[in-house]
Amino acid sequence: MRYRKIVIKIGTSVIASTSTFLLDRSRMRSLVDQVSKLMKKGHQVVLVSSGAIGAGMGLLGLKKRPKSLPDLQACAAVGQGQLMKIYGQLFKKEGYLTAQMLLTQEDMDARLRFLNAKNTLMSIIDRSIIPIINENDTVSTDEIRFGDNDRLSALVADMSEADLLILLSDVDNLFRFDESGKKPVETIYEVREITKDLEALVVKGAGCLGVGGMATKIDAAKVVTSSGIPCVIASGRRKDILAKILSDQKVGTRFFAKEKRTVARKRWIAHFSRAQGIVKVDAGAKSALIERGKSLLAKGVTGISGRFETGDVIRIADTAGHEFARGLSNYSSSEIHKIQGKHTSQIEEILGYKDYDEVIHRDNLVLLT
Repeated sequence: MRYRKIVIKIGTSVIASTSTFLLDRSRMRSLVDQVSKLMKKGHQVVLVSSGAIGAGMGLLGLKKRPKSLPDLQACAAVGQGQLMKIYGQLFKKEGYLTAQMLLTQEDMDARLRFLNAKNTLMSIIDRSIIPIINENDTVSTDEIRFGDNDRLSALVADMSEADLLILLSDVDNLFRFDESGKKPVETIYEVREITKDLEALVVKGAGCLGVGGMATKIDAAKVVTSSGIPCVIASGRRKDILAKILSDQKVGTRFFAKEKRTVARKRWIAHFSRAQGIVKVDAGAKSALIERGKSLLAKGVTGISGRFETGDVIRIADTAGHEFARGLSNYSSSEIHKIQGKHTSQIEEILGYKDYDEVIHRDNLVLLT
């Protein structure tokens, strides 16, 4: 089987009314029917479903998406139960149990919590139970929330070792627009590489119900394709869309996976864990990291920003501030402030100790370019 394990992200616009914001049972029933058919054919399916906030808005009679975090969390608290109730009822009729998993960025930041979440997810999948995952909007804050379920679905696809990620929204494809940015002039069906030119096609923004837009879907595709997982963006409102995607029909926009897959530990550093600070490096250090595969030494550091501790994930940027790598720091921000620009032989004299020769060892560093 080409795609045994599939992660499907369902956008709010797919399963909720754009006028009342209430969940549309007929649309949900259609998707549940399609997923059940895949399960009966031997596929394993993980759902990452938006809709809790939209459902809460509808039940509370709100006409616009709230802007304050407490109001959004209240909508999520009201709507999440309704979302799971409908999914549970529909899948039960098809003979399947569902399991709810609510995740926050903090679950990804800590390696142990990340591995525990992964093991739980794998156990659910192995029992032929359908995991339904959402961000835990009721406890997430502005600083730690994923921000949209597109990115969350990409992380779940990697975490679950999926063979395919499908992003369903109300958009059929990625399009190339005219100079006005309003009229589509070309439909893009295949993407071999996500380039700056491709990203420039994207109009940022989202609908009245959702958080993301095409920009967040491109970002999600970047994450999974670098992990060796192909991705398809398609409209969840089209009839039998899942079967059409799996039979390689010309629907949606298909992003091809990179042949060389980054190792799991470095994928966690690059995509899962939240970076705590930034170190800027000079041109020589940047060249050594990118072209010669070296570790980052204190000598090449020109400045730092943010506060972080030993073992935290930090961004690595050039003198212009462009991030090009991430890694696990061997020293805290206060320690690096003291030793930046210094030779390795001077570290012990400056700090009174030297735990490591490198600020970031090559084994704990991943390039983003």
